Amino acid sequence: SPIAKERNTRSIAKAISWRIVGTIDTILISWLITGTLTIALSIGAIETVTKIALYFFHERVWNVISWGKHKMHV
Repeated sequence: SPIAKERNTRSIAKAISWRIVGTIDTILISWLITGTLTIALSIGAIETVTKIALYFFHERVWNVISWGKHKMHV
């Protein structure tokens, strides 16, 4: 069967849905530890912003590392 190429919009939807799942996880864990929903929601909000920024810079660093990349012959 042919291999389907993933569209950019699908990748974006997957990234957003994964971030939502991760943030909900952080909020629930924070709520369990602190016992305070307001604090848990604050931690979740901060975590969302910092994780997006960290991921961006993580990707930029990996972009300049040549290990594991193969040159494509066109």
